[in-house]
Amino acid sequence: NKTRLSEAEIKDWKEVADGMYFPYTEEHQVYLQQDGFLDKELIAVSHLDKKQRPINQHWSWDRILRSPYIKQADTLQGFYFFEDHFTTEELERHFDFYEPFTVHESSLSPCVHSIQAAKLDRMEQAYTFYLRTSRLDLDDYNKEVHEGLHITSMAGTWMSIVEGFGGMRVKNDRLVFEPRIPKQWDGYSFKINFRNQVLKVKVSQEGTQFELEGNSELKIMVNGKVVAISPHNLIKV
Repeated sequence: NKTRLSEAEIKDWKEVADGMYFPYTEEHQVYLQQDGFLDKELIAVSHLDKKQRPINQHWSWDRILRSPYIKQADTLQGFYFFEDHFTTEELERHFDFYEPFTVHESSLSPCVHSIQAAKLDRMEQAYTFYLRTSRLDLDDYNKEVHEGLHITSMAGTWMSIVEGFGGMRVKNDRLVFEPRIPKQWDGYSFKINFRNQVLKVKVSQEGTQFELEGNSELKIMVNGKVVAISPHNLIKV
């Protein structure tokens, strides 16, 4: 197989996976970020004094670690990597529980939240998080641009558009799209090099169009339906 793991190694990793502990609260029906999270003083980020932000520049680490505040997507990051293991309802429940305690004081955070918000069809939130990741250094949100630019937020900008608004995934060896567009935009476009063929995607308020630069037909899935695209042929959905 591709991993080149031996049977013994696979067995060992399975034992590790089976032994993993995932704290869960039936009261809120969410996986806990850590044991004891519900014992913290659960005050939303919106109640923090703006003069105390970013908190890592004003608070001691002892105070931060005793607080409920989350620097970046943690539990929600698991939903990003393993989204096929969870229902939309589970994602929504975890998003609504954890986002109010997330300070987003990391360049890794806004893009994941933008993608998850778009998946939940919350385009206003998705767009807000997109702006945060795309303008992180331009607006110096975290007051640290003097230390250098964040390539993570640059990549996060691409991710927010392609994976968030475009809803692009690769499932069962096939490109999948669930295109959405913020009301603030007339349109956006991007290209994907997939299996040595370039697929051009253009999304507007009127719909989505695909154009293939390649040598053979490519089948993709758009909003749950299979679409076959011939080379140099424009398809509108």
